[in-house]
Amino acid sequence: MADKAGTPHQLTELGVWIERTGGRVFPPHLPALFLDRDGTINVDTDYPGDPAEIELRSRILPAIAAANRAGIPVVVVTNQSGIARGYFGWSVFAAVNGRVLDLLGDQGVFVDMVLACAYHEAGSGPLAVSDHPMRKPNPGMLVEAGKRLDLDLQRSLIVGDKLADMQAGRRAGLAQGWLVDGEAAVQPGFAIRRLQDDDDLAGLVTAIEILGRDDMS
Repeated sequence: MADKAGTPHQLTELGVWIERTGGRVFPPHLPALFLDRDGTINVDTDYPGDPAEIELRSRILPAIAAANRAGIPVVVVTNQSGIARGYFGWSVFAAVNGRVLDLLGDQGVFVDMVLACAYHEAGSGPLAVSDHPMRKPNPGMLVEAGKRLDLDLQRSLIVGDKLADMQAGRRAGLAQGWLVDGEAAVQPGFAIRRLQDDDDLAGLVTAIEILGRDDMS
C-alpha cells in the first residue's frame, strides 16, 4: 500500500502497520522481547516527526543485544496517535521508524518486527476509534505478533515507559515486564519490574539470557 507520494507502507488496515524487518528466521514457540518505541528505544520528543531529531536511549541497547545473541525475536509495539490527530502521516512515521532502526543497526543491534497502531479516540475521520483492540493497553499488537512469529507469549517479556505497556503485556498473557523510570509492582499473574539503573538493566539482561538458555537446553 502507498500514500499519495508513492511511499510504500506496511499497512494491514488504515490504522495498523505491521513490518517484518531483517531476514532472521526463528523456530516456533520462542519467547520474544517486546519493546515500546518512543520513550523506551528512543527519547520521546512528544510525537516524534523528524528523523534528524531521533536519539536512542542507550540503556535499552544491552537488552536488545542480549535478545539478539540469544536468538529471541525483538518486536516493537508502538501507539502512534499523532497520525490520528493529524500531526503527521504514515510516510513520516516510516521515515522516523527507519531512522530508529538505522541507529540501532549502527550500534550492532536489530529489531525483527515493528507493529504500530494509529487509532485514537481524539483523532479524526476513520482513525477516530475509541479503545481499538490494537491500541495499548489492549493486547492486539502483541497477540498479532505472536500469531505471525508463532511466539510463546507467556514466556515473553515487555519493556515500556507507560503503564499501558505493562497492561498490554498482562492482557496478552505475559508474566512480567520492565517499566522504564517506573516502580516495581505485582499484579495478579504479572510482575512489573523497574528499569531505572544499571542493576535493573542487569536484571533484565539476565532474564533474557535465561530465556535463551532455556530454549537451547
